[in-house]
Amino acid sequence: MKVLLPGSIVLDPELPAGVQGVVYDVTAPVPAEHLDAEVFVAWGNTADNLADAARRLKSVRWVQTLAAGPDAVLQAGFGDDVVVTAGLGLHDRTVAEHTLGLVLAVARRLHLLVRAQIGRRWAGELGGLQPVRESGSFRTLGDANVVVWGFGGIAGRLAPLLAALGANVTGVARRAGERHGFPVVTEADLPGLLPGTDLLINILPATPATVGIVGAEVFGRLPAHAWVVNVGRGATLDEDALLAAIRSGRLAGAALDVFGTEPLPVTSGLWDEPDVIISPHAAGGRPEGASSLLTENIAAYRAGRPLRNPVAR
Repeated sequence: MKVLLPGSIVLDPELPAGVQGVVYDVTAPVPAEHLDAEVFVAWGNTADNLADAARRLKSVRWVQTLAAGPDAVLQAGFGDDVVVTAGLGLHDRTVAEHTLGLVLAVARRLHLLVRAQIGRRWAGELGGLQPVRESGSFRTLGDANVVVWGFGGIAGRLAPLLAALGANVTGVARRAGERHGFPVVTEADLPGLLPGTDLLINILPATPATVGIVGAEVFGRLPAHAWVVNVGRGATLDEDALLAAIRSGRLAGAALDVFGTEPLPVTSGLWDEPDVIISPHAAGGRPEGASSLLTENIAAYRAGRPLRNPVAR
């Protein structure tokens, strides 16, 4: 059995007897001599490379993406008989860490301090004596109401960090209850939650049901001092509605790591907004434990056992 491993990352999975690992170029067509591969591992592939693999790998039966979201692989055109598994869990720590950085930058107005520094201006309005509690403004995680929409593994790492700094965290997921020690409600309860929200963090995956779901209706229910952070998928957030909400004063600002089109076009109005923080899809990018996941899943596949992180198709 042949497993194609992406050359975009150093991988060293333990391969069972009879399994051959072959490193391929994620930016080029799959070489003809490897079209007999049964397993294809994806990470950092170009869209053309994925489409080529879907079209020419006639023997492939399983695709393992190291990304938390499998949308790029699902869009490539692999047959319905091909099993797809995702890299859930590989990015929990890094995305949680980056999200916390964005949240703290928002609360402490680091983006405005950087702008002032570039202009050699002492931003006295952001320093000196300040109110302990500033009404109508999100300036601290202390007693802040934070809603995390998409309460999976990443949220499980992030929520305790937010809570440690004093935030009241509520999750939104498909099923209500308690998860990772935090209350979780369903999307049906979200409208009633938003008016009291100081910070909305979106970690939703890209699916047909989530396209543009964080849009005008959501922004209209948030208080004017609220901020939005998006580290899920760009397709889930309506950028035009976000811009309109910020420019009209209906929303205080946003910190965004993902976008509908990446790189973000220079023509996007998001670049010009002083209260929009842009990071270049930098939250993940480091699939920690990828070799261990491959070792586990390849052994399971070889033995006919269920694979970890299967994607419903």
